Formats: sequence, C-alpha cells, structure tokens
Amino acid sequence: MLTRNPKTKSSLQILQDSVKWHHMAHKVSSLLDVYSGLLSNESMILAVNSSFVDPLLQFESQLKIIESSFGMLVVMPSLDKVKEMGSSYEYIEDMKNLYHNILNTYENILTSLVSKDLYKLQILKEMLVWMRKDSSYMQERIMVIINKVLRFTVTKVRKYISVDAPCLGLLAAELSLLCSHEDPSIVKQASLGMCHLLYIARCQNDIGTNKPTNGKSHSLQFPSSDVEFLPKEFQQDESKIAQRVGQTLLPPLLTDFVRSLLMKLSSPDDKIASDAASILIFTLEFHAEKVTMVSKIVDAIYRQLCDNNCMKDVMLQVITLLTCTSPKKVIFQLMDYPVPADDTLIQMWQAAGSQVSVAPHVLKTILLILKGKPGEMEDTVTEGKRFSLDTTNLMPLAACQALCTFLPLGSYRKAVAQYFPQLLTTLMFQVFYNSELKPILKDRALYAQDALRVLLNCSGLRQVDITLMKENFWDQLSEDLCYYHGVCFIAKTLSEYNFPQFPETLSYLYKVSVEGPRRSEDTVIVLLFLTELLNNYFKDPLPEEFLVLFINWIKDSNPVVSRLILHRIVHMLPIINKTENVSSILIAILDAFLSKDDNVVLQALLTLRRLLNELDKVTYSLGTRIGSSYCTLMDHINGGIRSMAIRHFGQLVRDMRQYTWMVNDVVLEGLVPLILFLEDDDKRVAEACKYTLKICTSQLKWSTSRLLKDENYSFEMVVLNICNNLITSHRNYITDLTSDTLRFLWSPRTYLKRASVILIGYLAKSGGHLLLRDEIRVMLDVIGRLLRDEDPMIKQLAEITYDIFKKKAHKLTSAPLKQNFQKLLKLFYIKKLKPLYNYNSPNGQIDSPTDSKDIKNDKAL
Repeated sequence: MLTRNPKTKSSLQILQDSVKWHHMAHKVSSLLDVYSGLLSNESMILAVNSSFVDPLLQFESQLKIIESSFGMLVVMPSLDKVKEMGSSYEYIEDMKNLYHNILNTYENILTSLVSKDLYKLQILKEMLVWMRKDSSYMQERIMVIINKVLRFTVTKVRKYISVDAPCLGLLAAELSLLCSHEDPSIVKQASLGMCHLLYIARCQNDIGTNKPTNGKSHSLQFPSSDVEFLPKEFQQDESKIAQRVGQTLLPPLLTDFVRSLLMKLSSPDDKIASDAASILIFTLEFHAEKVTMVSKIVDAIYRQLCDNNCMKDVMLQVITLLTCTSPKKVIFQLMDYPVPADDTLIQMWQAAGSQVSVAPHVLKTILLILKGKPGEMEDTVTEGKRFSLDTTNLMPLAACQALCTFLPLGSYRKAVAQYFPQLLTTLMFQVFYNSELKPILKDRALYAQDALRVLLNCSGLRQVDITLMKENFWDQLSEDLCYYHGVCFIAKTLSEYNFPQFPETLSYLYKVSVEGPRRSEDTVIVLLFLTELLNNYFKDPLPEEFLVLFINWIKDSNPVVSRLILHRIVHMLPIINKTENVSSILIAILDAFLSKDDNVVLQALLTLRRLLNELDKVTYSLGTRIGSSYCTLMDHINGGIRSMAIRHFGQLVRDMRQYTWMVNDVVLEGLVPLILFLEDDDKRVAEACKYTLKICTSQLKWSTSRLLKDENYSFEMVVLNICNNLITSHRNYITDLTSDTLRFLWSPRTYLKRASVILIGYLAKSGGHLLLRDEIRVMLDVIGRLLRDEDPMIKQLAEITYDIFKKKAHKLTSAPLKQNFQKLLKLFYIKKLKPLYNYNSPNGQIDSPTDSKDIKNDKAL
C-alpha cells in the first residue's frame, strides 16, 4: 500500500490554487484594463484641451470622459484584496505600483485640466455628486484626490495675475455637507478641502487690491494655523462653516452656495436635507445681505413648496431671512404670481411679513407696485427689470390681496400708522382702476376694496367702515358713475369721525398734488378727496399754498380736471372768499375761458358768476379784465357759451354800476357784439343780448330799453337809437366801434354779415367825418366785396352802406379848408340819423347753405 507524501498537494488543493490564480489573473487584468483606459482617456482629454473647440463643448466632452474614468475607478478591487492574492513581495509591490499609478493618472488628468482653466474645478463638484451615488470603499480615496487637486490649485493661484473660479460656491456646498458625514475619514478630508477652497476664494477676493505691481507671485500665503485649525473647526459644525463661507465667498459665489443647498432640501436622503437646512439657515442669518438673484431663489422655493416639499418650515424661514435684507426683491417676486393667490403663496406672504423691522420696507415696496394699473404695461414701475411681465400686469391685484394679509398682522401696526395716507390714497386709485376693468377681472376687482376696508379697520376707523356699510357704500362703489361721488363720500365720512390721521393725510395729498400724479384719473381722485377734506375741516381762509394748487388744476391739460376743480370751487366759496389773494384764482378762471373744451368754458362761466355773487366787491378792480374776457366769448361757436357770456356780461355791468368811471368803458367794449348778436339764430343768444343791452343802455342813460321789448323790437331801430346816442354822448368811441364791427363782415354766418353791414353803415353816417382817407378806402374795399355776396339781402344792404362810404370819400376830395370847416360844424351841430335800410329781420331765417360747413372756421376769421 502506498503512503501519501505529506508535501504532495491533493487534487482539491490544486484545483483551489488554480481557481485562485485564475481569479487573481482576472483582477490583474482588470487593473491593467483600467490603467490602459485611463491612459487612453488622458490622451483624449489633453488633445481636446489643446484644441480650439468651443469652451462649452470642450468642457462637456471632457466631463463625459472624466465620468467614464470615474466609473472605472469605483469598480476596481481594493488594494488590500489585491495584496491578499499576492504570493511574493515583488508581486505585491508590482500590484501596489499599478494601483497607485491608476490613481495618480486620474489625479494628473484633473490637475492638467485645472491648471489650464480654473472653471474646470466644476469637475470636482460633479465628482462629489457621483460619489454620493456610490458608497464604495473608494469614497475616502476620491476625497484624497480632490484635496490634492485643490492643493495643487492653491499653489497655482498664488502665481496668477487674476483668479476666476466661478464654481467655488457649488463646490463649497457639496464639501460643506460632507463635513457632517458619518465617516470620520471623509469628514476630515472634506474639512481640509474646505480650507483649500476658501484660500482660493480669498485669492479671488483680494486680487487687484493685494496684487503686487512688480509682477511677482501673489503675496498671500496659506496660513499654517488655518491648515491645522480650520479642518477641526469645520468638522460637524454647520455654524462655523456658514460663517467662514459667507465671509470669504463673493456674492455671486455665495448665491450659488445658497441655491445649491436649497435644492438639497428636497433630497430623499433625510440626513442630507437636514444638514443642508442647518447650513443654509446659518448662512442666511450671518450673510443674507450678500446673496444676489433673490427673486430666483424665492421662485424656486415657491415651486418646491407647491410640490409639497417636506422642508416647508425651513423654506419659509429662508423667505423670512431674505426679506430682512432684500425686502424689495422678495416682495416683487411674491407679487408676480397668478391672482388669486393660492395657500402656498399666502404662507410665503405671512413668512415675509413676520418681522417687525421689515414691515415699513414691505409696505413701501407694495406701494411702489400699486403705482401700476392692472392690465397696463409699464417699464418703469419697478425701477428696473420685471421678472415675468406679460401683457396683463396683475401685480397690483396681487399687492391688494397681499395687503389683506399684511395689514392685520400685529408686527405691522406701526408701519400701517406710518403709511396710512399713502395706503389710503393708493387704494382709492386701485378701486377706481378695478372698477374700470370689472368685466375682465370679475371677483378679483374686489381685492382693492377689501384692502381699503382692512386698512380702515386696522387704523382705528372701524366706525367709518360700519357707516359706509350701512349706506350700502361698498356695493355701489364699483359702479363707474358713482365712483367720483364715492371718493367725496369717503372723505366726508372720515371728516365726520374726525379721523386722527387728517394732518398727515392732508400733507400727503398736497405733496402728491404738487409732484403730479402719474395719471390724470389719479389727479381727479386726489382733487376730489383733498377739496372735500378742506371743505369739511377749514373754516378760516384757505391757505395760500392750496390756492396755488387750485390754480394749477384749473390750468391742467386734462379738461376733466379743470372742470372738476372749477365745480369744486363753487362748493368752497366761504373759505375762498376769506382768502387775501383771491384775485389770482379769478384770473385763472378767466384764463379757462380760452379752453378748447366747451364744458370747461361753461363751468368757468358758472364758477366765476358764483364767485362774483359771493366775493367782496373789491374784486371788481378786475372788472375791466373780466368784461374783456366775456366779450371774447360773445363770438364763441357754441351758442350756449355765447348766451351765457352775454348774460353774465350784463350782470357784471349791473354789479359794477357804482364804478361809473370803469363800467362805461366796459359797456362800450362789448357794445358791438351785443348789437350784432341780437340777430343770432339761437333764440337763447338773442334774448341774452336784449337782457344785457337793457342793462348797458340804462347804465349809459340811453333810452333804448323800450325798443328791446319784443312788441317794439326792430333791429334797425335799435341800431339807429344807439348810434344817435353815441353821437350825443360818446362820439369819440365811434371810430373804435367801427373797427370792431369790421371783423364781423368776414363772418361766414349770414345774420352777422347782415347786421354788420347795417351797423357799420350807421356808424359811418354818424361818425364818418372822423375817419381818415385811408380808412374809408379800406371800408369801400370791404363793402365792395359784399356786393358780390350770394345772399341777395346782403347785396342790397351792402349797396346802401357802400353808397354812404362813397359819399364820405367824395367829401374828402374837397379843399382842406372846407373839410375842416365841416368837421368843426359837426362838433356843434348834431343831426340825428334817420332810418336808411328799412330792414326787417327775417323771422326764423335759416343761414345760407354754406353757413353750416363754414361756421367752424368763424373764429379763425
């Protein structure tokens, strides 16, 4: 029987050894494949790095290669396992060298990329993202590689003239989260990486201020104390990380840091989300003022909250912190969502309004938004670029709805009191805008009205709101026709309750009026509100500054504004009457007579008449100017204005009868149109002329009144009577009256030409001796043209008048001595005139066909 040699291996052992060596050979082969693959990738990366490919495309292609190489690394067996398979020292050393060569090659690829462009530090950030997806033993080793690349970058930036590493914020966010990793070895590496990164960021901050001018390397040195101390400081301490990062990173980089952490809040990994939340909140508590692109951050939070993100409290806290440092940006973004606001947005509003310190800034921003008009495109409303402005600007609606959330908050009590006048006025504007757009806005049109009611209730004016409700005011307010009345009613109700904010409100309304509201409808609302308050509160003379304001409104280019202030002045007569410089407002009203808007002119006439009835008669020092202004309107194209101006002229003369030295000149200035418009086709005008002529002729002590009675009326006899009286008492005015009549001969209105021909004929007959040769020649030329007029009656009348002037011209051809004798004789011998034309005014006569289309040009002639 054969005995087995103990040194001889069994077949089982041989088989096991064979499998082991075959497995080891496979491992070795895989390592060699990784090594060769990395060398191949390195050559491709270097080739792309040296090409002139577009930088973005270059980076994308290199990132794909790096990711492929990263995948090779994470599937490698660990070095310990490779060692276990070795049978000799030389073999183990060879495997170690191969293993380290693979890692060094990957590291060299990264350093070669970073050495040429610091932007490619972005690859390190992507590596950390890939690493999180793989929890293999390689994580620590990858962190070591990243640290080596960062350390290499530190040595490079010391020599750079400029440092531009835009990805530091994103990389810092990834490293900061790893500083709280469960594996102490990774925490240590991440903390060291943070040190290197912050040093690079410091170089980026200090370049240009600490950079030597002699071209030597950067003077900043990596402090040994930081190397030893900072890694320990960062480990498991989110507060220290937030402080250091916020102090070091530039605002754009810190913004990237914050936005990256914000995205981590939605991570399915609760640990990552929790760590990101802690670091994010600490960062904003320390350095929120450095964060830019706030609107995009707010928008990202809104979208995450809409997706029912579980970190809602943290996100709302972010809104609160950002509002403390950037209230304008936060509020503008919060107002830029669909109306009505959903529950998520309302929660964000509440978070933004939770701090007392920012309440004034929030209200100021909302007031800025409320300067806009719903549905109106405005480029300057935000004093900058809007984020999502479309064809329908509904931000003011959102702002009104937001006020319903903000105003009742206890933290806003002081701010509401401070901005009460602005809020009150602005919300009245918005109620008006919304009433205009009610068919489009539907229920959303009530937000401004709701905000106005909330404002009253939050400002100690609850009784005002109750009174308005009892009067069914809020239901009627949205109606277009009632809105202007509604503004006055609010002011009146506030006045009745002696609202304590009156001084501030009055001051603000005056300020807005002086600066000029953005829109004409705003001016109307301010005008109504201010005048109603003044009328209810002031019993003394109106302050001078408000008088100036009224004058400016009378001169406003918007006829609605002019007409309204003229109307409101009538209701304020008691306090205006006591004003010392009341003549200035009278002059402004006279200027309104020249308005192109007939309604303004009519209201100016009515207002002036009411003022003259109420004011002290000392104001008639302006009598001559007032009379002249009336005379200007006597020839107005609008019959209602003509008749009112003529009638008011008569009332002025009657009121001024005690100022004989002044009134006679006023009467004679208006005499020609008063005579001519007796023939006006508009019965109102003709009757007004009779009314006024009775007053004027009575003032001049002429016996003309009986001829103006309907039963005695004859136009020619009235003219004859007036001219006879002129010869007797005011012959010196005949030449001027003749000149005044001349301009009416060119009128396209038939009745004016007829009347003018008759009047000028009698004036020539009575005072022709006062005319010069050249003046008579002009008269003959003008009357001669009327001989060819289409109207037969005008031709007939013109022939008689032409003959009068022709005789006057013939007398001027006689010897000068004879002429002088005739003129002297006329001074002492007055011969009364007799009827010349036998003219009967056509009853109900209609103007010739050309009148209707030419009458509009009458004023130009």
